[in-house]
Amino acid sequence: MLDRPARLRRLVFLTIGVGVAAFLAVLVVVGVRATTAAASAPFLPSEAAGHIAEGATVTLADDALPAIAHLDPALLGAMRQAEADAATDGVGFDVTSGWRSARYQQWLLDDAVERYGSEDVARQFVATPDASRHVTGDAVDIGSLDAQLWLSQHGWKYGICQTYANERWHFELATDPGGTCPEMKADAAS
Repeated sequence: MLDRPARLRRLVFLTIGVGVAAFLAVLVVVGVRATTAAASAPFLPSEAAGHIAEGATVTLADDALPAIAHLDPALLGAMRQAEADAATDGVGFDVTSGWRSARYQQWLLDDAVERYGSEDVARQFVATPDASRHVTGDAVDIGSLDAQLWLSQHGWKYGICQTYANERWHFELATDPGGTCPEMKADAAS
């Protein structure tokens, strides 16, 4: 039989062991909950993902913004040249969307599905991340009607074309400068 001090030491070690095990179990539970909460948290569009806030004034010169900085250099150069020439006609370009992360593009598609009640209808306006030219940096959306009309009329000189009939704001580098723009697709699902 153990003497009293030995039993006391054993009891102290057992209590410490149970306490440490309980503490570790709490850490594991808190860690799992935090990880699960972060993974299931709703995506919020951010500047880093290419989001341009509604009402923000963004130009093709805003190189610090990922939406502009991640555009294909050839597209960005052609757009800047077109913008300079449009300025002589009193037309300025305002960018409402450029490069987008795949996650942001998926969020836009999910939002459109919720808004329109159908993925088929939503995909007429929002491409999937794997098909979106915004995700690859090969598309830019222009906000002002004057700039959209100017690009529709003069963009071919720079290789810039409106590519979707239902999106007069969406432009891509789709031909050689001075070439003929391809026939527009009906929508993003085409």
